[in-house]
Amino acid sequence: MKLSVLALGLAAGLALAAPASAQATRDPAQIPAGTYVVDPNHTQALFTVNHFGFSPYTGIFSDVSGTLDLQPAKPAESRLKVSVPVKSLYAPSQHLVDSLKSDKWLDAAQFPEMTFTSTKVTPEGKDKAKVTGDLTLHGVTKPVTLEVTLVGAGANPMNKKATVGFEAKGTIKRSDFGVKTFVPAISDEVQLVLNGAFERKD
Repeated sequence: MKLSVLALGLAAGLALAAPASAQATRDPAQIPAGTYVVDPNHTQALFTVNHFGFSPYTGIFSDVSGTLDLQPAKPAESRLKVSVPVKSLYAPSQHLVDSLKSDKWLDAAQFPEMTFTSTKVTPEGKDKAKVTGDLTLHGVTKPVTLEVTLVGAGANPMNKKATVGFEAKGTIKRSDFGVKTFVPAISDEVQLVLNGAFERKD
């Protein structure tokens, strides 16, 4: 009985301490236009390759920065620019991380940043768009098209800031950017995902 009472008390305390759940919307009409900046604490850039034909292997980059000029009423006029530091790469193996940052792969010393700058936004329904832009990776710039889906928007329950989140997916060939190590044993095709959270500037 005492344990049950303690558990109930603890649950009540946690409920009081937790922020109210976010009321996210996927209705563009309810999203304020304006300039948004990347929330680096809740934005991730991921890549996945096929490893020797045995399994997919995913790495993640953090400390993403950038801006989103969001125009929900005229989405084609929206603009996006993001920057990803190569040194922020994380993977389960530190040896592999060090290798990927070396001049045999991404060469973080010579090419410390990856960037994507949109050049065209093509709406595809209320909450989706194709975003074409220039991807600069390993010192090479190529056009890339991302499939973007609105995840949700609303006031962040922690800091009350207007926040909007998107998932962007695309595919590149790393050899197009001069990263050719172990092609094709490790796949030339790289799947990209950006899980982006953006906070509106006041």
